[in-house]
Amino acid sequence: MSSTQELGLKIAYGALMTMAVVPIYVGSYASLACMKRPRNAPKKKKSTSPLEDSDDEDAATETLSAQDAWMFPVIGSGVLFSLYLVFRYVDKAYIDMMITVYFGLMGTLAVAKTALLFAQKTVPLALLKPIKKYKMSIACEGKDVYRLSFSVVHFVLLALGGALTVYYTYTKQWIVSNTLGLSFSINALQLLNLDSFNTGMILLSGLFVYDVFWVFGTEVMVTVAKGFDAPIKVIWPRDIIAFCQGNTDISFAMLGLGDIVIPGIFVALCLRFDRHQSWNKSPSGDFRATSFSKPYFTACMIAYVLGLATTMGVMHFFKAAQPALLYLSPACILSVLLTALARGELSEVLKYVAEEDDEKAKDEKKKKTKKDRSRSQSPAAKKTIAEEKDADDTASSTATPKKSASKKKKSK
Repeated sequence: MSSTQELGLKIAYGALMTMAVVPIYVGSYASLACMKRPRNAPKKKKSTSPLEDSDDEDAATETLSAQDAWMFPVIGSGVLFSLYLVFRYVDKAYIDMMITVYFGLMGTLAVAKTALLFAQKTVPLALLKPIKKYKMSIACEGKDVYRLSFSVVHFVLLALGGALTVYYTYTKQWIVSNTLGLSFSINALQLLNLDSFNTGMILLSGLFVYDVFWVFGTEVMVTVAKGFDAPIKVIWPRDIIAFCQGNTDISFAMLGLGDIVIPGIFVALCLRFDRHQSWNKSPSGDFRATSFSKPYFTACMIAYVLGLATTMGVMHFFKAAQPALLYLSPACILSVLLTALARGELSEVLKYVAEEDDEKAKDEKKKKTKKDRSRSQSPAAKKTIAEEKDADDTASSTATPKKSASKKKKSK
């Protein structure tokens, strides 16, 4: 390998590292919006920005529980092997058509939502004042089931996402593919949440075994990754220098989105835990602020970078594909446990449950209590209680004459 090729390969590894770290960082901070505002936190001021999606403060998310984490590798294995069989026995033209339709729709929405996220953080409010904000709500029996606010900017971003997806469909251009893949990653990190560190450790441990088995034990993972012509991975030319000089016969280095999203939701959990801890210690200021101590997020982020660097180093040395979660899962888990031990907070880490799930548990307990009360107050229950009371009265009335008779005998 020439010095130019060696330099090109190092650039490729650096590019993959950057494309992995950036969505995790952005998605982790975006996931802070899903945290339930504590009761002692001041309420958020109503936003006047036309870019806000909804008047609802808390972002819509999907929370993974421990049961979901146990099933994740099983379901993932079934889906992966099914795709492998499809690629082997189904005409590739039909597969490409289905993939194009699905990722065309999802890619449009992902790019639009990601662009909206960046616009909300970067575009000054003064430039948005002339833009009108429209509201739509769906009600059922007088109560709002769903509320949405939008502006013309939303439609422009949707059109941009659609145009980018159409361009990718016809050209399969690798930069556009990376753009779609990064958009998918950021949205997944924002929408998927772990309810606790225990769930996260179960998930990472299960997928550790899953990744090792399907990469080292079979050809399934590599076959699907190479045959799946869709933005489910980020790629970079192994020799970008020769590629820019017109040599298109260059292979690509790749990193699956699963190696970004799965450890990424664990890193995002660390950031939310840091916010939870900092607020409990000093409950003042804006709860949505991002300037707080982040020991667990920093440790886990550094561990992720080191784990990914190890993956690339081993892959480069052995010239063979490596299961990234083989290195990333232990790195992320150990970074949290060691940080907790060093800070004397291990019990707090293991007992931590997301506020949203804590509230759900309390609500379920209240509902159960109400059901028990309603059952006790139902006509059947009242009838049973009345019958038991009558039986007690009858027993007491029969016992009274016996006592009076005994008293009369004694008087005689």
